[in-house]
Amino acid sequence: MALIASLVLLAWIVAGLVQDRTSTWFELDLALRARLVVTGSRASLAADWMPERRAELERQLAEIASDERVMALAACGLDGEMLASTPGFPGQFGCRGIGSLARAGNASPEAPYREWSSVSRLPSGGIHSSAIPITQGGSQIGFLILLQDMSYAERREDLARTLLITSFGALGLLASLLTILAARLSRKAWGAEVRGILQGEKTYQPDFQPILRDVHDLVERILYDQENAPEIWTAERLKQTLRRHLHGERLVIVANREPYIHQHAPDGGIHAVHPASGLVTALEPVMRACSGVWVAHGSGAADREVVDKHDRVRVPPSEESYQIRRIWLTPEEEQGYYYGFSNEGLWPLCHVAHTRPKFVAEDWAHYKAINERFANAVCQEVDTDDPIILVQDYHFALVPALIRRRLPAATVIMFWHIPWPNSERISICPWHREIISGLLGSSIVGFHTQFHCNNFIDSADSYLEARIDREQHAVVRRGHTTLIRPYPISLEWPVRWLDSLPAPEECRRQVWDQLGLKPDALLGLGVDRLDYTKGIEERFLAVERLLDRCPEYRGRFSFVQVAAPSRTKIGLYSQLNDRVEELAARINERFKTEDSRPIILLRSHHEPPDVFRFFRAADLCYVSSLHDGMNLVAKEFVAAREDMLGVLILSQFAGAAKQLTEALIVNPYDIEQASRALEAALRMPQTEQQVRMRSMRSLIARFNVYRWAGDMLVDAARLRSRERLAERLTAIDDFSH
Repeated sequence: MALIASLVLLAWIVAGLVQDRTSTWFELDLALRARLVVTGSRASLAADWMPERRAELERQLAEIASDERVMALAACGLDGEMLASTPGFPGQFGCRGIGSLARAGNASPEAPYREWSSVSRLPSGGIHSSAIPITQGGSQIGFLILLQDMSYAERREDLARTLLITSFGALGLLASLLTILAARLSRKAWGAEVRGILQGEKTYQPDFQPILRDVHDLVERILYDQENAPEIWTAERLKQTLRRHLHGERLVIVANREPYIHQHAPDGGIHAVHPASGLVTALEPVMRACSGVWVAHGSGAADREVVDKHDRVRVPPSEESYQIRRIWLTPEEEQGYYYGFSNEGLWPLCHVAHTRPKFVAEDWAHYKAINERFANAVCQEVDTDDPIILVQDYHFALVPALIRRRLPAATVIMFWHIPWPNSERISICPWHREIISGLLGSSIVGFHTQFHCNNFIDSADSYLEARIDREQHAVVRRGHTTLIRPYPISLEWPVRWLDSLPAPEECRRQVWDQLGLKPDALLGLGVDRLDYTKGIEERFLAVERLLDRCPEYRGRFSFVQVAAPSRTKIGLYSQLNDRVEELAARINERFKTEDSRPIILLRSHHEPPDVFRFFRAADLCYVSSLHDGMNLVAKEFVAAREDMLGVLILSQFAGAAKQLTEALIVNPYDIEQASRALEAALRMPQTEQQVRMRSMRSLIARFNVYRWAGDMLVDAARLRSRERLAERLTAIDDFSH
């Protein structure tokens, strides 16, 4: 024990020496980092270094400040006046005060500025301030003030000191045990170990290394992004964005639907199935790109058989790039939380589809309990005090606030995938205030369209004591700011399911064989969950009206509806299933021939490759949503058409209609108009199809799911940086008083 105590004491001494040296390194590196960051932008800054170019100069400063460690910047003229700054630049670091320190010695006011840096040590952490001269044509035109956050350096110093002391203690215990058998060898080994550390010949932690290489990499990456920024976002670019803005932190996603469901196979084995879900379609590529944990309801028959003791399983099966953490629900809990409050209450409330929402106190109790359970699971899965958490959809309206109470520094992004109703309609829910309050626990609340953002802000303004910042599109409540932003969701690009599929011509041949169609047949397509918001009945009626108006398509045109069963435990969905089958049977009875039928109803789950085979084969795709947040089926159809052929008919009530304007936009309630759109699609020349499809594909390629996630994560990183700056400035004020 005496040996252990001696080593711990020695560790304290060594830790002090290491801390002093690393602190000096960090300060030197931060000064060099400031110089390098400014060097990369010096020419473009100098070009805008004038009062009349203030807006452009502020934009450049904001770009530099996008790095999380850069807290704030200000551009100062030779006269000490501030030309521009990033929002919230602290007055105590003003141009005149810093400028006087950056003058060479006690020279006159006309003397040139020199590079200058200093560290302000505060109880909450350090701030490194630098003054960097800006020149143009060999003459100084002013200087740039750059404030950097030193908290990461202090965290590394604390980690290094803790690990060093722990290592000494562990080694001391081991040495004590070995001394009994080999005291002489033990003393010799320990002496060599200590000498090596004291002489700097050994390194225990990479944190002791200077950060100069990281700085060079950062500057090179910024310059490359500015000069050669690619239009298309990829998984790799998303990873780089995560490393740059959030230092490669892993993501935690919370969603009711899991990306893979494990089921028993007929041969006795277990296989993973992709559920029919637009949310899964969008988010699963993001998780494969960024890694992390997906917390979801374990709903598969074999889900429990493949998880470990912590209810986790790595997926995808052949790649294992991230984990699913499964949450188990009893039948009563699933009925109350999912089928009851979520899908008989919030779903019809938010969709204007003429179905009365049903709110039951017992369902609300289950909803609250399950939200609490998911929030607890998230807190178990995170590995830092300030994790990045993406909460998905209306099933978890309370989760952001629950997480915020446990992890105040967490960056929580809540994305609401369905429409948000106006403030009057949301009040139909007896617990609308609790729902809105729960969402405002987020750092950012995202919707598909600005219209839904506006509805949410109006709701918060109507029912909560909160300050609405309409200029910044934010809600401030109890000192916490929540940004409200539109992020139109999209697909991965290119879609990986196409890799295993043949060319569109071969897909068409396979589908024709599967459906028994004549060689000259024309095929329309609908792909949906069997849900009353999708307008499947209106779609069939439009087909019927087409065949009424245009007899030449009878016996030649067929419409195949891929309809995955959905929420079958809810009575409205069972009734919808019966109505859809009866309507299809009636239309088929009217217009069927010996070798064709106008409506082909495929009521079963189809894996993504099967769905994309239909997309590549069809002449047209009709998305007839009566009210939809986005609807990714429309984008999937466009993404599948590498041949630039096919026509998209799209409901004006789907969020996708705001982006895919080259589709034939219709009111699905107007059966006559929809039938004429079907006719126009069938008659459209290939040249026009190609022009429309090429334009829509270009938009989806540029605004794909990686850009969707990147925009949200970058906004979250900037918000987190501003919040940390605000905390530092508060600490400065407290310290100065």
